[in-house]
Amino acid sequence: MGQNYIILTIFVFLCLNQAQSHYFSKKLSPKYLGLKQEKLTHLHFYFHDVISGKPPSVVKVAEAATSNTSNTGFGTTVMTDDPLTVGPELTSKIVGRAQGIVASADLNEPGYLFVLNYVFVDEKYNGSSLSILGRNAVKEPVREMPIVGGTGVFRFARGYALTKTHFFNASNGDATVEYDVYVLHY
Repeated sequence: MGQNYIILTIFVFLCLNQAQSHYFSKKLSPKYLGLKQEKLTHLHFYFHDVISGKPPSVVKVAEAATSNTSNTGFGTTVMTDDPLTVGPELTSKIVGRAQGIVASADLNEPGYLFVLNYVFVDEKYNGSSLSILGRNAVKEPVREMPIVGGTGVFRFARGYALTKTHFFNASNGDATVEYDVYVLHY
């Protein structure tokens, strides 16, 4: 009886231990992930939509049916891999790439849904990224879009980007947009 009791006790302990090792969520201290004091960083760069390039940095992947009568190109969707540079010239130092999807999302005025990752390649930000998900009303002189996350140096990022058009070529669609990004991160 004693030996059976010991085996039964070990079996129950192992079952309980196994059951407790699975969980859906648990509270953690920020120190658990090595998070220290939160920082506020300001980034300033230029975003270049190069539609006329060889190869272009923007490619149309979807278009609304011909029955669409909107003058905004409602439904048109493009993939982008745009250079981000220190200065407004496309030849200035590249600090990253804007990669993702831009879609015309407004029937009445030019307004675009931005679903983009800003992937940085410069110095301490190399390999880090910021994610933007928001509306870009391009006719406004200054637009604000939310930063909804990040990776690397920008883990747990949140903030906003202020943008203004620096240059736009109406004949071919090329554009240079100035960015001021304010991001909280650890």
